[in-house]
Amino acid sequence: MNDYNRIEAYMLECMRDSAHDREHIYRVLYTALDIAESEPTADLEMLAAACLLHDIGRPEQFANPKLCHADVGSVKAYEFLIGIGWTEERAAHIRDCVYTHRFRSGNPPQSIEAKILFDADKIDVSGAMGMARSLMYKGTVGEPLYTLNADGTVNDGSDTDELSFFREYHFKLKNVYGKFFTERGREIALSRQKAAEDFYNALLSEVKSSEERGRELLRRISGR
Repeated sequence: MNDYNRIEAYMLECMRDSAHDREHIYRVLYTALDIAESEPTADLEMLAAACLLHDIGRPEQFANPKLCHADVGSVKAYEFLIGIGWTEERAAHIRDCVYTHRFRSGNPPQSIEAKILFDADKIDVSGAMGMARSLMYKGTVGEPLYTLNADGTVNDGSDTDELSFFREYHFKLKNVYGKFFTERGREIALSRQKAAEDFYNALLSEVKSSEERGRELLRRISGR
C-alpha cells in the first residue's frame, strides 16, 4: 500500500460516520488539482495529501464543538504522516496547510499548496455543491430553510443575528469570492458563484408554507 492509499484509508476511517464530509474532501481534491493546473510551482503530491487530510479533525469537533477542527486536524495529520515515514519537513508542510485552510486573518496561507487548498475548500463550501450539501443535511422539518411572511414574501433569516442557510451560503458568496489567492481559484469561483445564485433562485421559487406543502403531499398520496 503506497502512502496515498494509506492517507485515503486513514481519512475514510476517521470520516466513517460522516459521509457528506467524505464527499466534500474529494470535491476539494478535484477542485484543487484543477486549480493547480495553472500553478507550475505547486507540489501535486503535497497538495493531494493536504486535501485528503484537511478536514480530518471534524469528528473531534462534532464531539466537542469548542474545538477547532483545523487545530485538531493539523496535529492529527502531522502525527499520522510522521508515523508512516514522512520527513518532519514534509509532515510540517501538510500540518501548516491543514491549519490555515480555514484562513484566520492572523494566519493566512503561505505556501502555494495551502493557498490552493484554501481556494478549493471555500469554492466548494460556498458554491453550488456546498449549497446542495447543506440542503441535504440541514434542510430538515425541524430547521426550515425558509418561512413565509404574512404578506407572502420569503423570510430567509438574513435580517436576524441567527445563522441561516441564506446567510451562510448565499450572501457570504459576495464576501468570500473576493479573497481567493490564485488566478485559477478566482476563475473557478466566479463560475461557481453564478451556479450557486441560479441554484438559490430556483430554490426560492419552490418555497411553500408547511401547511401548503403538507396538503399537497396528502393530495398526491390520496390521488385526489
